[in-house]
Amino acid sequence: MERFPAIMLTVLVGGLVATQAPANASLGRHVSDLGATLVSLLISLAIIGVLLVASGDAKALTNLGGFRPEHALGGIAGAAVVYGSLVAVRPLGAGGVAAALVCSQLIVAAVLDKFGLLGLDRTSLSVTHVLGFTLLIAGTLLVTSR
Repeated sequence: MERFPAIMLTVLVGGLVATQAPANASLGRHVSDLGATLVSLLISLAIIGVLLVASGDAKALTNLGGFRPEHALGGIAGAAVVYGSLVAVRPLGAGGVAAALVCSQLIVAAVLDKFGLLGLDRTSLSVTHVLGFTLLIAGTLLVTSR
């Protein structure tokens, strides 16, 4: 995928993700927080399953023999984001959850980049990056204060 469509896709998905925690929390009031997490992830599983079959990529799953423990991080993170954000949205609001998620994602992603973890190319961290992290943390604190 080219850079501009990738940016636009990420922006659209980011907007959709902002609705995830409040929608799941609303469902959680009816079926419990863990129940809402399960329903949300089952819907995700069904959508991805249909897309996988429709795209013809299902045959690539035969390569699962190369599965390593770090590959589980994506699924673990997905479950954690769904559950953690639906519980946190009640006291923090959607904006607070989004701010905290983005803040932590950016800082952890920068560390992953810095050390070339999980197959990423190593990148350097500059004073400008650290300043950006500091401002992001300050912004998160401001957004989550009530």
